[in-house]
Amino acid sequence: MNIVIVESPAKAKTINKYLGSDYEVFASYGHVRDLPSKNGSVDPDEDFAMSWAVDGKSSKRLADIAKAVKGADRLILATDPDREGEAISWHMLEVLRAKKALTDKPVQRVVFNAITRDAVLDAMKHPREIDADLVDAYLARRALDYLVGFTLSPVLWRKLPGARSAGRVQSVALRLVCDRENEIEIFVPREYWSVAVTLETVANAQFVARVVNFDGKRITRLDIPDETMARRVETALKAGDYRIASIEAKPVRRNPPPPFTTSTLQQEASRKLGFSSARTMQVAQRLYEDGRITYMRTDGVDVAPEALAATRATIGKDFGPRYVPEQARHYKVKAKNAQEAHEAIRPTDPSTSPASLRSLEADQARLYELIWKRLLASQMAAAEIERTTVEIEAGGGDKVGLRATGQVIRFDGFLTLYQEGRDEESDEDDANRLPPMTEGENLSERGIAVDQHFTEPPPRYTEATLIKKMEELGIGRPSTYTSTLSVLRDRDYVRLEKRQLIPEDKGRLVTAFLSSFFKRYVEYDFTAELEEKLDKISNGDIAWKDVLREFWNQFSADVGDTKDLRVSEVLEALNELLAPHVFPKPADGGDPRQCPSCATGKLSLKLGKFGAFIGCSNYPECRFTRQLATNGENGDSAELGADGVRELGQDPETGLAVTVRTGRFGPYLQLGEPTEEEKKPKRASLPKGWSPATIELEQALSLLALPREVGLHPETNTVITAGIGRYGPFVLHDGTYANLDSVDEVFSVGLNRAVSVLAEKRAGGGRGRGRATPKALKTLGDHPTAGGAITVRDGKYGPYVNHGKINATLPKDVPPEEVTMNVALELLAAKAKKGGAKPKATKAKTTKAKTTKAKTATKAKATKAKAKPKADAAEPAAKSS
Repeated sequence: MNIVIVESPAKAKTINKYLGSDYEVFASYGHVRDLPSKNGSVDPDEDFAMSWAVDGKSSKRLADIAKAVKGADRLILATDPDREGEAISWHMLEVLRAKKALTDKPVQRVVFNAITRDAVLDAMKHPREIDADLVDAYLARRALDYLVGFTLSPVLWRKLPGARSAGRVQSVALRLVCDRENEIEIFVPREYWSVAVTLETVANAQFVARVVNFDGKRITRLDIPDETMARRVETALKAGDYRIASIEAKPVRRNPPPPFTTSTLQQEASRKLGFSSARTMQVAQRLYEDGRITYMRTDGVDVAPEALAATRATIGKDFGPRYVPEQARHYKVKAKNAQEAHEAIRPTDPSTSPASLRSLEADQARLYELIWKRLLASQMAAAEIERTTVEIEAGGGDKVGLRATGQVIRFDGFLTLYQEGRDEESDEDDANRLPPMTEGENLSERGIAVDQHFTEPPPRYTEATLIKKMEELGIGRPSTYTSTLSVLRDRDYVRLEKRQLIPEDKGRLVTAFLSSFFKRYVEYDFTAELEEKLDKISNGDIAWKDVLREFWNQFSADVGDTKDLRVSEVLEALNELLAPHVFPKPADGGDPRQCPSCATGKLSLKLGKFGAFIGCSNYPECRFTRQLATNGENGDSAELGADGVRELGQDPETGLAVTVRTGRFGPYLQLGEPTEEEKKPKRASLPKGWSPATIELEQALSLLALPREVGLHPETNTVITAGIGRYGPFVLHDGTYANLDSVDEVFSVGLNRAVSVLAEKRAGGGRGRGRATPKALKTLGDHPTAGGAITVRDGKYGPYVNHGKINATLPKDVPPEEVTMNVALELLAAKAKKGGAKPKATKAKTTKAKTTKAKTATKAKATKAKAKPKADAAEPAAKSS
């Protein structure tokens, strides 16, 4: 018996179909070991010794694999054909050796770029040894990421409370996002005007020409700065005739783009399908495991000769011989530090059209079609375009020159199948079609458009454009792009809004801190040079520990230099670096750092238990505070005064002023001002979605009046109230909280509705603050084998799939409305294997557990009182990307 090990059960299932009964395929479920999240897992003092720990979920699987290997004739490691795949095979080998499962059995490593019968069987005929250089590159990368994350993160916790982690790649990616936001904030719009004329030929065909010369000077986009000059140009145009001075038709060939790499697939799937990078890789993984496409983590653009031949044959069959170029196209990667060991991402069989794969799920079908079209287009003939430029003279006292451009597609070539998406709008003139005209022809004016414009700041990064930028700079690799973006969102350093990456204040603080005190490690060139060294390790050119020593000697010294750094120094550096963001210039031109409350204090960043905020230097005499930014994206704070306060009116009952303010924990309402009798006036936080810039007095009074009495419960004759709490809007009766659907319902819910939701809550989960069973967002149907409905629900911690007593959380990138039965079954099966449906503890066991827990807590409390707290134990170390 031959034992084959792959990463995923889906891959194992597919390969099992291709191999005979002499083979048994096991799945490792990814990496089986990792560096423990604690200090000392990588020890620079012991020549960078690495302590690995087996994942708790992997222990039983490894025991089963070891048992099978002991009775086998041969072990075949068939993990993915990249650095991570090589590392998984190495880890498996190390674990099996430790378990003494191998003895003298032969161990072979096989790789295939596609999970097809021919590829798998051919790989089995050409086994090799584990690539030690690839493993060394993995070890170096993993050690570097660990050392940066576990050395730098504690510095952040001590000097910048509220920061979560830093990382070798994630911090540089975060800097890109923050730097772009800085550019947007300091951008000053520039006014300019355009003048365009609608002209008509003698054949009564119309087209538009733009002014390019005036008064003997060339006019570019920004050269008409104001309306005065624009009107001068308009006057000159109206004074004379129009004549075609010259026509130039220039043939142009447009070549197709290369087939997909990981980066370009993520970019194009974002632009054309609206997929996040994580969703793209998830769908591509399933297509790969089903044998539909080649391996999806690659930055190579080569295509195997047999696939090229099949692609060209398919083009000839479907589009005709003119669309097949004489020679097959071969591409070179332009990205910095690209590794071209693997093929581009392509269909395993180019002749299999998307229309013929009716069994694919919707997202798989869409992504497969994109990959298939891109491959075919990459081998099709170039498009032949005629680009025409028409120069026009306008008479009058001031000579004016105009130009019209357009193009005609003489042969569509690859454009008949595929046109690459664009992040920015393409030049409109390029797409214009010009009517037939002749040199010297007189034209008639049919309208002059004089328009005002303002330059716009650079656009925020999307996931696609950030990945493109990282690739251009040589930061990260195909396998890291998605995880890096996920870490930035999970750490609350950036948020994704309308597909744009917007840095949170927490992320900007971390970037400013690192740029001030660890500048070298967030520089783009430094990170790219380190990536080059890691690539040299994988090529066997340099020793991995030499790279680690060189890095660690400088890095540990730089970290040591911050040991005596005072928090006040950190804050002053951040005040300076983040000034345009946290201290925007007031409209009256005054000092942006002058306290608006006491007028004598100076505003500065402050660090609190829950992160950073702005406070007055005269604290505690002056207690003015506000959030970091006062110019929110949606104008939420823009309408507030310079002191962060907007008066809405007076409360008719008390005569006190009702104001909306911005504080360290967000916008809130306040009734009156502090007095000797009442030092803390009544306040109410604004619910999510309510804007401090648009809230009116009536809404504010309703919010300040909460909790609201709904009525008396008909069974108990006791009061039901409605309010907004930590977990959202609710109704409360006799200790039972039941959630309402929206904040608005708090102010309108009637007695019948309140009694109904309370009854549902009690029927679904008893009393107290616990949530009722969430309503089903979507019903997928009955389980095909076990029976019973499978539903998608929205729970406290996000949407999940439910079947009976098993709940499986949806991945972040999978919208609830897009979940299919197949996806749900996979998630439920995986959760069931992990123990998703645990039996309830008996009363006796529960009582015993509570007693044990109480004793343990008492003992721990006593121990804690005696123990001396450790400075670095504030929170567990976080993994870096």
